Amino acid sequence: MYKKILLATDGSEHAKRAAEHAIELAKLHEDAVIEVIYVIDHDKVKADVLANWNSADMSNKRKLQIKHIEQMVKDKGVSHDIIFLHGEPGPQIVKHANDNDFDVVVIGSRGLNVLQEFVLGSVSHKVAKHANCPVMIVK
Repeated sequence: MYKKILLATDGSEHAKRAAEHAIELAKLHEDAVIEVIYVIDHDKVKADVLANWNSADMSNKRKLQIKHIEQMVKDKGVSHDIIFLHGEPGPQIVKHANDNDFDVVVIGSRGLNVLQEFVLGSVSHKVAKHANCPVMIVK
């Protein structure tokens, strides 16, 4: 059913729980592929540059953030790819999902309360609202 799965991650605990669900979906179809994407937010990059002037260190830091999720997928023997995108996470995830005809997007929820979500918005809410495919939000 879900052969082409997009797993949006930021390396957080919520993202790890989302990865567990993406893996379970992938195991339902022997040809399933999980594409793990990590969006590098330009606003956060500015702070990283100030804190870590060495670009190799910043790149390694980002790779370490998703290393655990990559290992989870490998350990379960699920075919996968890892993609790094640049920009604002919500719109970038939606664009990538819509441009590449994914069957489902799996994303973790930060667990914002109603007021926080209203004021700040949430990446998972933006993805659910604008993606052209089903979206699984994992708490």
